[in-house]
Amino acid sequence: MSNPSTSGLHLKTSHRVLRDTVELLSSMRFAITLLTVIAIASVIGTVLKQNEPYPNYVNQFGPFWADLFHTLSLQKVYGSWWFLLILAFLVISTSLCISRNAPKMLVEMRSWKDHVRERSLRAFHHRGEYDAPRGRAEAVGRVAALLRNRGYRIKPVEHEGATLLAAKAGAANKLGYILAHTAIVVICIGGLLDGDMLIRAQMWFGGKSPISGNALISEIGAQHRLSTSNPGFRGNAFVPEGATVSTAILNVADGALVQDLPFTIMLKKFTVDYYSTGMPKLFASDVIVTDRATGKQTEATIKVNEPLTIDGIAIYQSSFEDGGSQLKFEGYPMAGSSHATFALGGTVGGNVQLAGTGPDVDGLTVEFSDFRQINVETVTDGSGKADVRGVARKPLGTLDQHLGSAVNLDKEKNLRNVGPSVQYKLRDRNGQAREFNNYMLPVQLEGQTVFLAGMRESPSESFRYLRIPADDQRSLNDWMRLRAALQDKAMREQAARRFAEASMPGAGKEALRGQLAESALRAMDLFAGATRPSPDSPPGGFTAIAAFLEKSVPQGEQQKAADVLLKILNGSMWELWQLSREQAKQPTIPGDAQSAAFLQQSINALSDSFFYLAPVFLQLDDFKEVKASVFQMTRAPGKNIVYLGCLLLTLGVFAMFYIRERRVWVWVRDRREDESDATGSHVMMAMSTQRRTLDFEKEFTALRDDIGRAVGAGVTAAMSSAAHRSETSARDDQRGASL
Repeated sequence: MSNPSTSGLHLKTSHRVLRDTVELLSSMRFAITLLTVIAIASVIGTVLKQNEPYPNYVNQFGPFWADLFHTLSLQKVYGSWWFLLILAFLVISTSLCISRNAPKMLVEMRSWKDHVRERSLRAFHHRGEYDAPRGRAEAVGRVAALLRNRGYRIKPVEHEGATLLAAKAGAANKLGYILAHTAIVVICIGGLLDGDMLIRAQMWFGGKSPISGNALISEIGAQHRLSTSNPGFRGNAFVPEGATVSTAILNVADGALVQDLPFTIMLKKFTVDYYSTGMPKLFASDVIVTDRATGKQTEATIKVNEPLTIDGIAIYQSSFEDGGSQLKFEGYPMAGSSHATFALGGTVGGNVQLAGTGPDVDGLTVEFSDFRQINVETVTDGSGKADVRGVARKPLGTLDQHLGSAVNLDKEKNLRNVGPSVQYKLRDRNGQAREFNNYMLPVQLEGQTVFLAGMRESPSESFRYLRIPADDQRSLNDWMRLRAALQDKAMREQAARRFAEASMPGAGKEALRGQLAESALRAMDLFAGATRPSPDSPPGGFTAIAAFLEKSVPQGEQQKAADVLLKILNGSMWELWQLSREQAKQPTIPGDAQSAAFLQQSINALSDSFFYLAPVFLQLDDFKEVKASVFQMTRAPGKNIVYLGCLLLTLGVFAMFYIRERRVWVWVRDRREDESDATGSHVMMAMSTQRRTLDFEKEFTALRDDIGRAVGAGVTAAMSSAAHRSETSARDDQRGASL
């Protein structure tokens, strides 16, 4: 048998632990701690981009921090289990606080505090005392009428030979505290309902699990799908023009869930309106929504910030993408001595094999990822200078000034539409891919008409652009022929000889011409990457020349040698350009400033092209655009709850800040026989409030004087002097509060 005293001790200990736990959960310090953690989490969620793919965090922060973010769910703060747990504890804490303090406040609101006596009123800081010629009954009536006229509720209490008037106003001030705390609970509950809580509950207890990877919607099993009766969700639906969908995709955990919709939505037409600068002004989708149960059809136009609500589901215009545009390309080899083009076709979202289209392309697959008909880019001034960086890495030494990829960025900027662009990936057999972004039309940059060809090696990088000069026909042909000629050894040798002959005409200079031709050929071989001493050497271009100079020429003579070598290279490239045009049966180019500028830009682009890292260049030739809308489907059961919480919070704050609680006590007694004048009555009033303000001081002074006039007497004792107030205010406030 257990010892009764021991059992009682355990019971008392359990009660004490429970009491201490409840007190901690309902304390102000615990609530402030929770709010601080929520504030820190909100800062993290604002600074750190949310819901990005895991590789993006690895590329940006490294594997260690990416794993830490993944472990702590910092990449999805607002849907993480610990954030929802904190919200739940905040609800519990605030609810306990309300349950502990609300009854006391309600009792306080209903109480009259009518047990005070004349001696107690003398301890109040704000008081007044009067000798009234009128009798007690008449004085009580006049004072009661005055207080009612001022908005006070009154309770008279009769005593032997005296009457107490207990009055109060602004008792709803305490209701403001209750409403404000209740609003926090209501808003948090609404937030939990509109978050991932309902989805997580179905995953924990309903056997639902996310699917990873790609699969056809029709082939996804029931364990990965949510029913149409799901009370709350937020997902996206991708709808191309002319297509119909009946599901939304919910990104959760490390995969996605399929949300079945009670209707189908068909996109008739997607429209984009633009400003004069080319920036989008309006996105609008003309849709037909068909109820799957009744067949009822609803035609509507969904715009940004103008959603359509069907069956409690709000359909928002989230964004737009390409819906499978059909593209046609003209392909150019970027390696070898051939400049023969080839045709290629594809669809955005699809892929095409490149086998047989040129050198070094076997095993490569083109994946078409995006097409944009309109591109608004930042240009710097009317001359056409733009913030576009070359593909080439920073060159070595003093050759920086000779590179065409350098751009002055400190110019006034404006916006301009530069035409269609296409984005695609080249993927090899090992699954490695590089991404490319090419513009269809040439643009004006630094006074030159160039084609922009962007490249990046990972999605976390920005595109770096190769600028290929356009010829007189606004095409790539001249530059592509020059690129192919540079890779042809025989044409380099012929161009070197022609350069030497043009530079040293006449008889008797054969030896010097031979030396100059040899130097010109050496310069072109270095520039073409034909004489790489090791695989780690620069592939070609200006970087190869710079590496050669640093290795072969003393440092003090490198600048002079670089200037000479570049002059030889420019002259040789001019002859190579003429040879390439002769082979294509094109007329000879005159040696004017325009031709010189084209050649210099071509040489810069050739140098940069060694870092383009693609065996082919795909130039968009024609397209048939198909647009698609991305709709956000939202069923938010907590929305109205949050609205209610906001209303309660507004009312609570209004009550706390704009309603002042005041209490007034008036003690009216008959004159005693030992007083100088036994006729009439003696009146004492006192007033208190929770917050002393200048308005309260003015109200007290006015009420004290009005009560004196109402009872027909002068004030014999009123507020103490300023010095006395400073000494006794704390003591008087404590006594008044205890009453």
